[in-house]
Amino acid sequence: MLNQITPVLLTFNEEANIARTLSHLTWAKEVVIVDSGSTDRTLAILASFSNVRVFGREFDTHANQWRYACRETGIGTPWILRLDADYQLPNDLIEELRSLDPDTHLSAYQVAFDYAIFSKLLLASLYPPNTVLLRIDRFEVSDDGHTERWVVNGEIGTLNARIVHDDWKTTESWISAQGRYMKRELERIAARRDGFRDLLRLFPPLMPFLAFWYCFLGKGLILNGRAGLFYSLQRMLAEGTLSLMVLEARLRSRIDPPIENR
Repeated sequence: MLNQITPVLLTFNEEANIARTLSHLTWAKEVVIVDSGSTDRTLAILASFSNVRVFGREFDTHANQWRYACRETGIGTPWILRLDADYQLPNDLIEELRSLDPDTHLSAYQVAFDYAIFSKLLLASLYPPNTVLLRIDRFEVSDDGHTERWVVNGEIGTLNARIVHDDWKTTESWISAQGRYMKRELERIAARRDGFRDLLRLFPPLMPFLAFWYCFLGKGLILNGRAGLFYSLQRMLAEGTLSLMVLEARLRSRIDPPIENR
């Protein structure tokens, strides 16, 4: 089935990851990339892969970016494989994709993830399974907090092999991104709460500390040494950023307006 699949990726300053990711996609006749204005070496790296087609689009939302990537770039295969720039496809997953029936009644396939910190695999993570292989005409995508929501029209199967999430970008760039991500998460929570986790996020500082100890001890990442500590602290800092935004909104709401506006 490999010749019936087009991998699709979004990029923005992904020089730390994109070459490793594309090195596992040489089986694809074509890889579609939508870049939102990279200023590092991402575009130069993309140009070095002969099976890559690059499109530029200014970023507004994830859903709009994905809709453009999937609907307006002339994809000629019935299936797309939607990937992040830090997703690594192991050989066993590629072989499983090869063995699939392209004429199956299924509309999509879900896959689970292994999580790596600078190539050191963790025992566990909070990263959920995701629907990554989809028929191009059987899904809708919409914005959902800092990311997007995919709704599949039809039955979803499950792949046995797993994708490896392995982001090599610097902590500086990761922290910078959390501000943007958590701003969108707070907007989503204000519009729609999803379960008990979102409720806890509205009572700082519960979630930052719960996230750290749940990962480090509850998930057993203490056994992964520095890599486990790194991941647990990342989750704590991400939730801490959201906690600060919750507190900021409440503090600002109590500030008296300027005299001229009274």
